[in-house]
Amino acid sequence: MSASYPSEDNEADEPLPEPKKPAADRPILVTGATGYVGGRLVPRLLEAGYRVRAVGRSLDKLRARPWAAHANVQLQAVDVLDAESLARAMAGCGVCYYLVHSMNPRHRDFESADREAAIQVAQTAARSGITRIIYLSGLGEDASALSKHLRSRREVEALLAEGPVPVTVLRAAMIIGSGSASFEILRYLVERLPVMITPRWVYTPCQPIAIRNVLYYLQACLNVQETIGKTFDVGGANTLTYRELMEIYAQEACLPRRWILPVPVFTPRVSSYWIHLVTPVPASIAQPLAEGLRNPVVCQENRIQHLIPQPLLSAREAVRLALQRMQDHQVESHWTDAGALQVPEWLHPGDPNWAGGTVYEDRRRMILAGEPEEIWQPIVRIGGQTGWYYGNWMWGLRGILDLFFGGIGLRKGRRHPVHLFPGDALDFWRVLAVDAPWKLLLAAEMRVPGEAVLEFQLNSRRPGETELVQTARFRPYGLLGMLYWWLVTPLHHWVFNGMLKGIAKASGRKLCKGPNPVKVLSAGGKASP
Repeated sequence: MSASYPSEDNEADEPLPEPKKPAADRPILVTGATGYVGGRLVPRLLEAGYRVRAVGRSLDKLRARPWAAHANVQLQAVDVLDAESLARAMAGCGVCYYLVHSMNPRHRDFESADREAAIQVAQTAARSGITRIIYLSGLGEDASALSKHLRSRREVEALLAEGPVPVTVLRAAMIIGSGSASFEILRYLVERLPVMITPRWVYTPCQPIAIRNVLYYLQACLNVQETIGKTFDVGGANTLTYRELMEIYAQEACLPRRWILPVPVFTPRVSSYWIHLVTPVPASIAQPLAEGLRNPVVCQENRIQHLIPQPLLSAREAVRLALQRMQDHQVESHWTDAGALQVPEWLHPGDPNWAGGTVYEDRRRMILAGEPEEIWQPIVRIGGQTGWYYGNWMWGLRGILDLFFGGIGLRKGRRHPVHLFPGDALDFWRVLAVDAPWKLLLAAEMRVPGEAVLEFQLNSRRPGETELVQTARFRPYGLLGMLYWWLVTPLHHWVFNGMLKGIAKASGRKLCKGPNPVKVLSAGGKASP
């Protein structure tokens, strides 16, 4: 595991027993390796001596992981909905960890996407010689009253089991760990709201489990034959209500007492919008999670504890450990890591009309006395707690407007104050490319009538002198997008020039020239202002 991000799964007061490693002549396939759980499971398997084939939708995101250069890992870009790429990933592998689900803004109908993916995985696994599938599902009593999210997890279990490959299912409740979506919802609600008017689900019993315990179960299943073809409930050391969990968080975070006032009028939809406004989690993810909160998620059986014994953390211990990881900037994976990383085709060189028609650009540059490595430092720290070096109140206002129009707002922040990797969330941007100390490319995730990217490019002009070029590119969607560009263009002079001057000041290097606008032609052949 990387020294940059110590793992939350193996650092606590009482160490976990070391799972026995079976003889394995074939690599282990981990789907969803750039997701929250997969991103932590891969290094644990590597440390245990396994060969791992880590797959995800973006090869760039996989290559940016701290464990990507390990001698025993193979990286491969795979879409589980594509039979051909999935077959290539499964070829020669033994066990397959299925850690993929479609509950993200890209899939409005996540149930249908998960259903199709499960069928594809089951069929391809049978043809590829996979010996076993291990699936992380959701805890909850089998009943018609299950939320759509939990009902979809049950359906995936059944579809995987219909194939000839034996399936091990671990059903987990809320996973507590730095960066998990459920933990981020809890954190933001409690930290931002001293008085909370909540739905009645705050009295629903739950049995949250620490991420370190989940990862131990997932790995140890490899060597416990009794788990093959079986389904197990996995939970933490204690059962409590969500209200009690909120109170525990406030105590561990050293916050004043929170006043929690349950009311019967909050529907799951209203709850999801409230979560969307207060936390970085978008309504498309918050709604299925909020619906699931009405279902008791408590272990109905504890067979796994006898087959795979380990010290289970209490909810308080898990919260304390997650908070410590965040304070130390050691968040190994984050819920925002999941998803495809797609560089817009219109950014690639080629015929501009084929690439997407009109693309507007605003390009500015300045010359600084210093080496690229020195100028790079404030650039790579941009966003999050550092801010945007100029007009932070305007960026904040833009984030508020984005929230009210259904966007993600400015609250995603960043995982680490210094390090950036492709795929990282950065406020309401997504990191597309990092080439230190030369280039940082960001794609906008805020609500705009088009596609927008922001690029910082450093060029070494001569020894001791560096050129910084900042380029904003925008591909509009129709007339509305064109009007949007021309409306915001007058603000660029203040915002972008101020940002560049702020970067220069933060670098501590002398500003020799600029910032000055650079006249460019848009991809559609039109001059951008």
